[in-house]
Amino acid sequence: MLFYDRAALAHASALRAAVGHGWRPYDDAAAIHLAVDEDRNVKRIDGYRLHRLAHLEDKVRWNSSPPRMKVEEAALDVAAARPTEFGAIEVLADMCQRRRTTAARMLSALAGRRRLRRRGWLGDVLRDIDAGTCSVLEHGYLDRVERPHGLPAPRRQRSAGTDRGPIHRDVDHEEFDLCIELDGRLFHDTAGQRDRDLDRDLDAAVDGRRTVRLGWGQVFDRPCRTAGRIGRLLQQRGWGGIPRACGPQCTIWSANPVAATRLAR
Repeated sequence: MLFYDRAALAHASALRAAVGHGWRPYDDAAAIHLAVDEDRNVKRIDGYRLHRLAHLEDKVRWNSSPPRMKVEEAALDVAAARPTEFGAIEVLADMCQRRRTTAARMLSALAGRRRLRRRGWLGDVLRDIDAGTCSVLEHGYLDRVERPHGLPAPRRQRSAGTDRGPIHRDVDHEEFDLCIELDGRLFHDTAGQRDRDLDRDLDAAVDGRRTVRLGWGQVFDRPCRTAGRIGRLLQQRGWGGIPRACGPQCTIWSANPVAATRLAR
């Protein structure tokens, strides 16, 4: 960093410095990311990746040793660069869970970024995290799991009465007595949250229904396998349809051998 002077750790290198040694997603043998002002013309040297940034002074903690980009700024860059949406979610969740930053701070940083990959989607995810909701997850389930694999359409956000008051079922296959709850929480449950979830599941069981809970990984990282397993549950409960592959690389059959056998006949 002395070679470049007025430079700061950036991207994954800034997060590694903030979290400390042993941060699992970071490769200590990889090139070090450095940020310099966008107007500088500097020589590139082996072992470093340079990023020319506008408004660098506002994005860096200069009093840190070594100077580094603010966690929320670096987290946005790393999340935007991840090849998958689930990978981006992992970065945002990890920094919040480690209490290195908050969703609100990342949203504030995002407001100043006009040219960032996945900018709108990242904003939606961060707003969900900040509000404790999961609308992005619900939309992802519809577009990644249900529709492309030909699963039957359920009722959504169906109201149900309990002794604790009304609740809403995220995905309700009423005809097949199957409820799917989409859990968008990215952190460990509190005892109260866990208690409420168990109560909801118990209420469904009393009504003769089965509840399945899905999270970000099942929807964004493994949608085809999830669709195969949901399809199999529906078949076990009376659905006469067959889920379909969403494309040539779809892995739905590995999770639904019954459907695969029926199609092979």
